Amino acid sequence: MKSRAVIARESTGWRIMEQSRVRLWCVGLFFCLCFFSIAWRMCDVALAGGGHAMTVTVTDPDDEKKSEQVDLQSAGSALQRGDIVDRNGVLLATSLMTGSVFVNPKVIIDRREAASKIAGALGMDSAKLLAQLERKKSFVWIKRQLTPREEQRVNSLGIPGLYFAPEEKRVYPYGRLLAHAVGYVGIDNQGLAGIERSLNWRLRSAAAVGQPLILSIDVRLQNIIREEISGAMSEFHASGGAGVILDIHNGEVLSLVSLPDFDPNHPGDASKDARFNRVALGDYEMGSTFKSFTMAMAMQYGLATMKSRYDATQPLKIASFTVHDDHEMHRWLTVPEIYAYSSNIGAARIGLSIGGKRQKAFLEKLGMMQPVDIELPGRASPLYPADWRDINTVTIAYGQGISVTPLHLVRGIAAMVDGGILPRLTLLKGGNDDRPQGARVISEAVSKNIRRLMRLVVEHGTGTKADVPGYDVGGKTGTAQKASHGVYAAHSRLSSFVAVFPINHPRYVVLVMIDDPRGNASTHQFATAGWTAAPAVGRVIARMGPLLGMPPEYQASGDDAEKFWPAAAAEKKVYHVAAE
Repeated sequence: MKSRAVIARESTGWRIMEQSRVRLWCVGLFFCLCFFSIAWRMCDVALAGGGHAMTVTVTDPDDEKKSEQVDLQSAGSALQRGDIVDRNGVLLATSLMTGSVFVNPKVIIDRREAASKIAGALGMDSAKLLAQLERKKSFVWIKRQLTPREEQRVNSLGIPGLYFAPEEKRVYPYGRLLAHAVGYVGIDNQGLAGIERSLNWRLRSAAAVGQPLILSIDVRLQNIIREEISGAMSEFHASGGAGVILDIHNGEVLSLVSLPDFDPNHPGDASKDARFNRVALGDYEMGSTFKSFTMAMAMQYGLATMKSRYDATQPLKIASFTVHDDHEMHRWLTVPEIYAYSSNIGAARIGLSIGGKRQKAFLEKLGMMQPVDIELPGRASPLYPADWRDINTVTIAYGQGISVTPLHLVRGIAAMVDGGILPRLTLLKGGNDDRPQGARVISEAVSKNIRRLMRLVVEHGTGTKADVPGYDVGGKTGTAQKASHGVYAAHSRLSSFVAVFPINHPRYVVLVMIDDPRGNASTHQFATAGWTAAPAVGRVIARMGPLLGMPPEYQASGDDAEKFWPAAAAEKKVYHVAAE
């Protein structure tokens, strides 16, 4: 028989074996549960999405209050930079995958030989490349964003320590056509100008959800106005130009041109002048186009009507300053005559009747005292007198002494003709859909009179060369002397023409601005807006109207000339476009 000691030992060993067996079963069951849990989660994510969104927060680096939750799971790819398209879906900017080459100099055996081979493959300076390889670093960029051919040549060298990294390269299919509106990115794919910069965060989130950023720009209209401005610059040997087309109904900018321009695919090659956006960053004295606001404020304040007359028999003297007309009429002029003949004397007298306090208040309500709110990173602030004296009131009445951007002008004109409501401008299609309507600046009755005045300018005044039969164009010329070192230069000017069509039912504002044009034989050496900018606007409207599905409508002219312009009715004269 077994002793009690043996039985006890056997019983203890059995219990230990049983406990170990149970523990093994428990550990095995635990690992099985873990395995099935992980497998189930992987299937859930891959096939059903798990019922939970995989999101990241994209924040605007320039405004931390602007952020957006982006669903990476639905995007199906890593966060990239989104495409930019025009209002019709035409691709304006996209990203392509490319390779960049870098090196770990510590791994390279013969740095001089490596530098020579790499430089030969990439067309680089071998001495400069050798200097980079001699640096005591383990990471040195050789070249970013290689072409496929360059990548193949470098890869075939077989040099140890040479590596490739995938990167995105931003591409602009239309090159310089939309340089100032779209902008460009830097080597690290961060927006540096235009929409690329101002909506950098939106472009990142747009890519994550697989949707492009849709601009209000119409690439067809952009091409038309750029061609016409470029042609005018060439014809009149101008130093620059700018143009805007605005949809009055929704405040969407359909075209934004600033010349000279540059190729955003190679922004480093552009001059400072070419990168300067004249539409949003340029402050200019807009000349007689400002008479539109002078007439509107006089009628809005109840100080003038369409039949009011002002003394233009002789130049107006105020302090040590004398106001002249380019083509003096030497008689009293009605409000339509002052506007259509572009009389500085008449506008100055109207300005004095308004007074500086009311003039300033009106322009401030019209948005002429602060930058235009639009999706662009650089927007100039208007320049106006700190001490608003009588002489400032006089000159501002005809567009000298206050400087604004072309965007200020087109927005103000849109308010003048579209019932008196100041529109909000946007560079995004549908960008104003959820924004409240702008403020009222003039009554509908005054707005109607401004439309009449603008039509008279094209029918009988300084803007006859902008007339396009069938489209009822209205507009206003503006020729302002440019200041240099605090003094106005006699032969340096800014010529602009702002048009509205159809004027009876305003839909579009078109602005063309020519910087420092020179007259020629075809213009009898005149370089004023009626000869330089107005014809360009006429050609733009003649081309864009049919393109937008607007057939010409021929109808009998109204009686505004006979009703409000006795001189035109009696003399049956068409005023010479040289007068500004």
